[in-house]
Amino acid sequence: MPDISLTMLIVLCLAAGAAGWIDAVVGGGGLLMLPALLLGLPHVPAAHILGTNKAVALVGTSGAAVTYVRKAPVNVKTAVRIGLAALAGSMTGAFFAAGISSAVLRPVILVVLLGVAAFVMFKPAFGTGTSGQPVTRARTVTAIVLVGGGIGLYDGLFGPGTGTFLVLALTAVLHLDLVTASATAKIVNVCTNVGALAMFAYQGNVMWQLAAIMAVFNLAGGLIGARMALSKGSEFVRGVLLVVVFSLVAKLAFDQWNA
Repeated sequence: MPDISLTMLIVLCLAAGAAGWIDAVVGGGGLLMLPALLLGLPHVPAAHILGTNKAVALVGTSGAAVTYVRKAPVNVKTAVRIGLAALAGSMTGAFFAAGISSAVLRPVILVVLLGVAAFVMFKPAFGTGTSGQPVTRARTVTAIVLVGGGIGLYDGLFGPGTGTFLVLALTAVLHLDLVTASATAKIVNVCTNVGALAMFAYQGNVMWQLAAIMAVFNLAGGLIGARMALSKGSEFVRGVLLVVVFSLVAKLAFDQWNA
């Protein structure tokens, strides 16, 4: 447990709760929790921040995934297959994370996100289709290899916005509605978090006591977010999605400007 004031601990716990809510609805909770940890613990090595973030996020994501599976029409078998590919990708990414400059990734991700935002804004029907429709084998393989392996690798290497990318990719590749895509993404995200956390824990880069405290709030936020997404539907998720995407764009642009 790092040397931290009670006030800062409360702030970090509130940030963890809000991040859990965002993650459960559409992904991207790291947008809030990672900066909070970095600002609140300025003298802690970045690897410890990333590892602790994964430990906290795993708890909230798992709670949200269970809630979704109980109430949403999720193809658990497909989600687990994508998740296993994502787990392998995230472990690989986490292993090589120290040797990758985020300055190289930021501009590319920024352009992709701006394209995504424009697509979602000008395609109102995106993510409103009926879930549960038959999906071809080719699309399933694409989801496993590109969505699972590719986004899993990104999660281990860099991280911010992983859940958001999963929701968008699953909606596009498997023709899911946004609620079902969010539900599927939670299962996949659990796997990516497990893979990355295993590597960070092996390297001794997790502050377990702090993570345990923050995880309680992250779990509560995740459970509330999942229930709200299920009750309010795809239009609600779409609105939150756009807010998160533009927030991620702003953060990446700010980081790039100050790099």
